[in-house]
Amino acid sequence: MTTRLWLVLLCGSVLWSACTSMRVGGEFQAGRQALLRGNNEVAVAYFRSAAQIDPNYIYGTALRQNVWSYLGRAEYAAGRFSEARTALQKSLLLEQGNQDVARLYLGLAMTRNGDRERGLREIESGMKGIHEWLEYITEAHRFSFGQFWDPRREIRSAIESELAMLSSKDIDWQKLIANAEWLGKRVEEESDLARQDERRAHDRDSEGNDGRP
Repeated sequence: MTTRLWLVLLCGSVLWSACTSMRVGGEFQAGRQALLRGNNEVAVAYFRSAAQIDPNYIYGTALRQNVWSYLGRAEYAAGRFSEARTALQKSLLLEQGNQDVARLYLGLAMTRNGDRERGLREIESGMKGIHEWLEYITEAHRFSFGQFWDPRREIRSAIESELAMLSSKDIDWQKLIANAEWLGKRVEEESDLARQDERRAHDRDSEGNDGRP
């Protein structure tokens, strides 16, 4: 193989990889926006496409989650609990990214399908994991991005209340499901709110250090 041919092939490979990355990113972002707006069927279609292009795609910075986790959540929101369970179990098998939200939704899908015992274990495990992650991130990175996550402890307080209810064994299943669904959505919204607050703080710091007297 000549040097010129090798360079052409290398450039072609790099371009193909870049185009693929842009495409999966676009499909994923469209799916995520649809999910946040409640357009669940649209979200499912986009996430399926993204997973087909790159089954190992990871989204996020502080809270990193894989595409199968999002597909499972969209399937759950669309009312297809068996499909949600399949996608969420695949997410957990990949062991890529933070899996606490995926585990929470897996528990919800199991509970909705009538497997309450196993579903309860997954819901409880997911809640504990989210709480532990928030405690870690807000302490270990309290002088940087961690300060913008759950600053009023709303998420952690809600989890603590739910875990106290679960420990009493007097479970209101309808309330548990509703609160767990709220928690999953709230954590997803928090990732955007934290980024926005961090960006605003950075902009304020930049304005205060622009060299003007």
